[in-house]
Amino acid sequence: MFADIYRHKRVIVTGHTGFKGSWLTLWLQQLGADVCGISLPMPQEYSHFQLLNLPVRTEYRDLRCNAGLEELFQEFQPQAVFHLAAQALVRTSYLKPLETYEVNVLGTARILEACRKTPSVQAIVAISSDKCYENREVLRPYCEDDPMGGYDPYSASKGCMELLLNSYRRSFFTPAQPALLASARAGNVIGGGDWAEDRLVPELMQAATRGETAVLRNPGAVRPWQHVLEPLSGYLLLGQCLFQNRREAAQAWNFGPALEDNISVADLAAKLAAAWPGLNYRSEPNPDAPHEASLLRLDCRKAAEQLQWHGVWSADQAIRKTAEWYRDFFSRRQINSLSDLHEYCEDAARRNLPWAN
Repeated sequence: MFADIYRHKRVIVTGHTGFKGSWLTLWLQQLGADVCGISLPMPQEYSHFQLLNLPVRTEYRDLRCNAGLEELFQEFQPQAVFHLAAQALVRTSYLKPLETYEVNVLGTARILEACRKTPSVQAIVAISSDKCYENREVLRPYCEDDPMGGYDPYSASKGCMELLLNSYRRSFFTPAQPALLASARAGNVIGGGDWAEDRLVPELMQAATRGETAVLRNPGAVRPWQHVLEPLSGYLLLGQCLFQNRREAAQAWNFGPALEDNISVADLAAKLAAAWPGLNYRSEPNPDAPHEASLLRLDCRKAAEQLQWHGVWSADQAIRKTAEWYRDFFSRRQINSLSDLHEYCEDAARRNLPWAN
């Protein structure tokens, strides 16, 4: 997969103990990469990264301070960097706006500085968000050239992050510098192993296992739901293109589902309940809750046309695999992550996707 380009490569993954980061670390390890992860200690009751028990080096660092970060880069000499570390929750950003900007903007700047000062770095993929756009909640999906914006502190911090990335790309990661920098904007991801507080799927899954009724705060909100492996395949494909010195890949990219897979929170809950009959929920919108966008869709034609990236699993498949992961974990402590990854890659190969063959 990915032209075997990650085998024996030294790769830093920031935020590797988080939901996306742990899945990406698992995939890189399967691809034969030598991974060094940078993250904060894990606060959740469960941790997907700990459950996977991956043999990777872990460095607990706070990106709000620069202590030892550049020294770590110099010592490890990474060839690729996937930057996922973030304060990633909208509602938390209302409670901790300064921390959100410090982590998402200043933390990104610190990573870019460490990359800039480390000659071994060839490929940098910075993970942004679909919420970076100035979302006017219209039916037209957003493409990469649309203006940056953001109503809430989280979304605005991701807009700021994209401006920062573009500045560094133009100022420092130029043809005179061997490293190439790209950013990736993905929609809402689901899948096993997500235990983040105040996020829809973990709340629904934990309510199901406790026999409780979950509450949908924003049932009508429409999002580009996709399995976590979908954008990760895009990130890895993007990294491959950067390793291959395809300078046209050093820009911003959307990775999202087909437009028909943009469904509401209520529809997602109903499909999860169909896959796990023990799940009960009720809709309880709170008119006094902090603002969250009700409609957001992504235009991913550029990735399809220029990178030959396409999704593998439909929303229905992603929802079924997510419910199965949690059901098997809570009933038998069985962890399906590796088997889900293998099944996803096999399905991609059957579809003759270039990265999988």
